[in-house]
Amino acid sequence: MLEEVKDGALCFFLLEGERPQDKTIRKLDSFLSGAVTFLFGSGDFTGKLNQTAVLYTEGKLDSKRIILAGLGRKQKLDLDKLREASGSLCKKAKELKLKSYSVFLPEIKLKGNSVSDFAQAIVEGAVLADYQLVEYKTADKEDLYNIKAFSLVDERKANLKVMSRGAELGEISANSANLARDMINHPANYMTPTKLADIAVSLSKKTGFGCKVLSLPEIKKLKMGAFLGVAQGSEQPPRFIIMEHKPKLKNRGTVVLVGKGITFDSGGISLKPSEKMGEMKADMSGAAAVIAAMAGAAQMDLPVHLVGLVPATENLPSGTALKPGDIVKASSGTTIEIISTDAEGRLVLADALSYARRFEPKAIIDIATLTGACVIALGHAGCGMLGNDYRLKERIKAASGKSGEKVWELPLWEEYDQQIKSDIADIKNSGGRPAGTITAAAFLQKFVGNYPWIHLDIAGMDLEEKGKPYIPKGAVGFGVRLFLQFLRNYSGYR
Repeated sequence: MLEEVKDGALCFFLLEGERPQDKTIRKLDSFLSGAVTFLFGSGDFTGKLNQTAVLYTEGKLDSKRIILAGLGRKQKLDLDKLREASGSLCKKAKELKLKSYSVFLPEIKLKGNSVSDFAQAIVEGAVLADYQLVEYKTADKEDLYNIKAFSLVDERKANLKVMSRGAELGEISANSANLARDMINHPANYMTPTKLADIAVSLSKKTGFGCKVLSLPEIKKLKMGAFLGVAQGSEQPPRFIIMEHKPKLKNRGTVVLVGKGITFDSGGISLKPSEKMGEMKADMSGAAAVIAAMAGAAQMDLPVHLVGLVPATENLPSGTALKPGDIVKASSGTTIEIISTDAEGRLVLADALSYARRFEPKAIIDIATLTGACVIALGHAGCGMLGNDYRLKERIKAASGKSGEKVWELPLWEEYDQQIKSDIADIKNSGGRPAGTITAAAFLQKFVGNYPWIHLDIAGMDLEEKGKPYIPKGAVGFGVRLFLQFLRNYSGYR
């Protein structure tokens, strides 16, 4: 099969510090008169993670080029490193201005992972690495280059069916994450609450989930005073987006995803510093993750009743804006003293979480760029996870291991409730600087009742400043693949 594949480049993965063991690579080496062995022996290519090298076939194969990509040491290899290496391959292919390339599935065994998992990770790495938002570029368009086609190859015929299935899942998962990236990368003067709702409606028609959008009068009717308190400072009307995927197959109960949809966060009257305020267009990253995950779940037709909720608004200062010292009443009846108008995310989530309870769910998961404290605690390596259900937290951790989107559990002890007690209302919306991520979650917990619940604080994971193998600079789209993997595991979908 190797000699039959004709493409812009044939691509292979190699482990660091080990001579190629794959039968296909040994076959390739034979075709190229030992060029792969020679390259390894020269020390110019060692197989270090994300290292790439290009060989030319000089007419010995139908394809002109061979691209090798390093996987790093075998003992450290996992799906995310395979995803990274695939992203590095894609970058090299773009650098060479290739229209297409083919990747051979590595003949490596990784405990707990199947051929389908390998195929999914490779496709995700390529599709995610190829992402770019080009709508606002009017010059230097020659620098904007996308791969037109990408193929997965395996000479082991018994693997073709499962490989194809993994590739299909990887494409849906990565394209869903790229949808979220688009929503986040758009500027706030375009990505208004109304536009975000329009996108959800459009995706619902394309992929088959249900979508209903509530406007200001309908939100008022629901008495969502916390959500409306945040929205009252902006001229852009708020939207409450309700999405629902009803599976054709038997499902295992309802899961509700809730995403913070602050399309621009100035901090309100408690104004943020001007430096990097432009990045606050990404404060709806949680909403983007939920909308994109709904689209992906519908495309996969996952056998789980899935609901997505997004309270969308801006947080701006004005003569009508919420003020420190104000008191608002959430739809649950809970009164909230406003300490800081920049602690607005938990206010909009409070009403959305209360709404989630009407579905009597088996699980509620909210996702939000909620606290700067989470960035201080975890940096940009992973998100904070808190919740009230051990099994649900373990399921999220398992999905994280497959998706490569890291989560770290923080405690939610009763002692933290003391920090959000108010002297004049039921609770206050800020517990001060100590344990800021945890007290924000303690606030949210007041609105979920006894339902199993997880809070994901993705502050620090919304934007990538430098660029990584499969994450270009800009929006990350964090949480989409995590959600889809969780939902697949939860529903028993393969």
